[in-house]
Amino acid sequence: MVMTITGPAGELYVDDAGSGGGVPILFLHSYAGTSAHWKPQLAHLRPRRRAVAMDLRGHGHSDKPPDGDYSVPSLAEDIAAVVDALELRRFVLVGHSLGGAAAAAYVGKHPQRVAGLVLAGAPGKAAPEQARQVMGSLQSDYDKTMAGYWASLIADAQPEVRETLDAGMRSVDREASLAIIGAIFGYDPLPALSAYDGAKLIIDTAHGESPTSLHNQLPDIKRKVIPGTSHWPHMDKPQEFNRLLDEFLAWIA
Repeated sequence: MVMTITGPAGELYVDDAGSGGGVPILFLHSYAGTSAHWKPQLAHLRPRRRAVAMDLRGHGHSDKPPDGDYSVPSLAEDIAAVVDALELRRFVLVGHSLGGAAAAAYVGKHPQRVAGLVLAGAPGKAAPEQARQVMGSLQSDYDKTMAGYWASLIADAQPEVRETLDAGMRSVDREASLAIIGAIFGYDPLPALSAYDGAKLIIDTAHGESPTSLHNQLPDIKRKVIPGTSHWPHMDKPQEFNRLLDEFLAWIA
């Protein structure tokens, strides 16, 4: 069923369904995404397991924060509100990109609740100089810089996926985009991920290859790469993503 849950900054849209004996799963989408990005995964899992997806604040059907706060720790507070309202005592957390950063922040605060953690295309700790350069470019010429950034992320996307992603990007205004991108650059996921001793997996694409990529900063985390996709492998190649997710879940009691 779909519902709204009151979070610290407004109402949060949640899609919750499925049943079975497996540990529940909570999915977190990327910047400019929605819970619908996980439609293939929800359909795959729900015949045998509870699977939940939420719209992060300011995305999809969830309220925009009135104070413009998109900080990663604040997103983790939203996750906590949803988890508590749904009484998910122990669950697997799957986060893509921005959702991966939020997942890391949540697991840093509530490691005992998370039975396993899957990070798809999640960012590592940004180099300060790189962050300053990107944010400076966005502030001086937002449209041009954002167009180039977005084009690199959606390269190799399936046509129908590209259509969905482009529509999502247009739905986030300049002010919110700057706040969200700044929040991603400002968050360091390494302490939380290093301290979490539960099962962890990185599902990545060719877009995730750089010196500051998470797998280079935390090489002990197992990494699987899905080639030939955009930054959204779960949308471009859902069957392959689902196979890797199933393999991971098989290890979770």
